[in-house]
Amino acid sequence: MGRGKIEIKKIENVNSRQVTFSKRRNRLIKKANELSFLCEVDVIVFSNTVKVYYFSSGR
Repeated sequence: MGRGKIEIKKIENVNSRQVTFSKRRNRLIKKANELSFLCEVDVIVFSNTVKVYYFSSGR
């Protein structure tokens, strides 16, 4: 049994958005790293703070 569809929308509250990003950061970084490696693309992830996460395939 699959999950139901959810509406994807921007989280308007800045604090809630940062908390959600913090909770999901590790999974997001892992997926970005895998995408970079498998597809040989550069992936850039921006957070609301000044942090930027960059992944390159290195090939």
